[in-house]
Amino acid sequence: MTKQVRHIYAAGNTARGYKTFYDSVLQGMERVYILSGVVEGVTSPLIESIGKEMSGKTDQVEWIHSPFVNGQYDGVVFHEWKVAIMDGSYPRTWRPAAPGVTEIQVNLQSAVAMEQLARYKKQIAAWYEDIFFWSETAYQAFGDALRIHDEWEALYIENLNREEANRVTEEVIALFFGKEKREKKAQVRRMYLGAATPHGPVDHIMKLTDSMQKRYFIKGRPGSGKSTMLKKLVAEAESRGFDVEVYHCGLDPNSLDMVIVPEKGLAIFDSTAPHEYFPSKETDEIIDMYTRAIAPGTDEKYEEELADIKARYTQKIKEATASLLAAKELRDQLNGIYAEVADQTRLNAVAQAIMSRLARTR
Repeated sequence: MTKQVRHIYAAGNTARGYKTFYDSVLQGMERVYILSGVVEGVTSPLIESIGKEMSGKTDQVEWIHSPFVNGQYDGVVFHEWKVAIMDGSYPRTWRPAAPGVTEIQVNLQSAVAMEQLARYKKQIAAWYEDIFFWSETAYQAFGDALRIHDEWEALYIENLNREEANRVTEEVIALFFGKEKREKKAQVRRMYLGAATPHGPVDHIMKLTDSMQKRYFIKGRPGSGKSTMLKKLVAEAESRGFDVEVYHCGLDPNSLDMVIVPEKGLAIFDSTAPHEYFPSKETDEIIDMYTRAIAPGTDEKYEEELADIKARYTQKIKEATASLLAAKELRDQLNGIYAEVADQTRLNAVAQAIMSRLARTR
């Protein structure tokens, strides 16, 4: 079997606040180790060390990236063993596990010199308060950006040929499935296409789709029917019994940006800014929703209004990103204090204990 290493986002800084798809991403797991009691500056390196060590012993490794600090991890999933190692630090929240899932809480406070940490009690409380403030400020700005984006969409929706948009969707469904059906219940797995991070939008589209037999790049404008097409494609896949990976928009979790049907080796995604890509393989194909379904001359007709909308939207995204960066800088200070008082020997022992249990049960 070819080794498969995937990179995804399961949580996001969105226009609707901090939202996760952990329940969906972790469906099918039998055991989930949740590392708690400390901060992500302690948990992420532990997750990374376990993931890298165990990746040599399995063909399927999935890295869940943190939307708060670029380069850190919220978790690692070993699908072959049905095991996940997850960060349980603030603001990540966990609901009771689904039936059949063993949720193993690993409290890392024993690996931290709590008496030394107590000296920073007031400072830590202040950092958490400020992190919350800047995070909420970011979410408010993202919310403002989404409302401006709605204005952007409205101009194109007024000029949308719905019959033609539906025709394109029917063509895509036919390309994906023809008359095929599977005699099983479809597995639908939801996550984010990318994330709004302190350093701007980040995604892993090209890595996620590189192994696909065929990729469809959807071009168009806001309001040209891209997300609606993807939602209909998901519904069709589910009704026909095909497993489907659903990638939600990092700004608006209610909108879709990409769909992958692994059993067909097919991927289709919104390939417009901030995740604009162009075909690089012979089998890649563009679906231009502006050309197909928007009245000719719409861009020119609303040139002034669009320029104003784009400027206001860009400004709000910049404000939100700056707030995320302010929160990240506070996180760095918080993580630095925990790193000072953490006992690396004990943390390594925890990692070894988890890996030993994985080795015995795989």
